Amino acid sequence: VQLVESGGTVVQAGGSLRLSCAVSELLSDDWNIAWFRQAPGKEREAVSCVAYSDETTYYPDSIKGRFITSVDKVARTVSLLMNNLSLEDTAVYFCAASPSYCEVVLATERAVFSWGRGTQVTVSP
Repeated sequence: VQLVESGGTVVQAGGSLRLSCAVSELLSDDWNIAWFRQAPGKEREAVSCVAYSDETTYYPDSIKGRFITSVDKVARTVSLLMNNLSLEDTAVYFCAASPSYCEVVLATERAVFSWGRGTQVTVSP
């Protein structure tokens, strides 16, 4: 499984940004694709997960309502639309693939099988 993120850039606080993850050859369509982020000096945390097969989405309570993840099966991409960005959203954002249920992936990154290299998102004042 190869995952390649794109779309990271500098964006003003209050703005929106869409990240994209190109997904190659999932071992099964039952796999799930998650987005994680890691801010400077902080642990990596999950911000979304989508079941690739039926496109059901999952979010941690801290994110719910601001971020939206979606699947484009024709383009084989998973997007993360981030709204109302704040300085605290500054981080490297990673795409991740897992055969585990999204509820498990959101709880622990140990459930992740494959990682992308990440894309930097910087929110400016």
